[in-house]
Amino acid sequence: MASWYGHPYHGRASASGEIYDMEQLTAAHRTLPFGTLVRVVNLDNSKTVDVRINDRGPFVDDRIIDLSHAAARAIDLVGPGTARVRLEILQAPAVLTPGFFAVQVGAFAVRANAERLCAEMEARYGAAHIVPRPGEPQIWRVLVGQAATVDDAGALVARMRSDQDSRLDHAFVIRQDMPAN
Repeated sequence: MASWYGHPYHGRASASGEIYDMEQLTAAHRTLPFGTLVRVVNLDNSKTVDVRINDRGPFVDDRIIDLSHAAARAIDLVGPGTARVRLEILQAPAVLTPGFFAVQVGAFAVRANAERLCAEMEARYGAAHIVPRPGEPQIWRVLVGQAATVDDAGALVARMRSDQDSRLDHAFVIRQDMPAN
């Protein structure tokens, strides 16, 4: 499933550091490296659009990609808001920035709530940290683990879900890119 996003993110810094312009052909993906070119095919109408990954998301369980407004308009996704899609990787970036994979277990508007969950996750699963998402209101994301591969992070998600803690039912893997020096 794909969705799209625009305001209030238009004009704000994306996870890659570039300013998000909802009228450019860009998208957010949880794990593909920044700069990856992806063809998105709307399975309901066969329309396609090519986008560049420059942000992280979507942060909803059943969604694989968040398109910019322009990209969503190109495949008739704006009205319905979501659509079944197929992704085709067209080109990976020439130089990959180093990164690791973590599991997002929560996002909070109140930092103290994020800190409580982070401390609990660190005690249960090891490495955990808080990542602020700029904006109004600012969101504090709680990430657990530092896996070298998507599969390793996926194994952590499976372990979390087997603990039968309903708060972790919506945990998902996300790529954490390290800033370039």
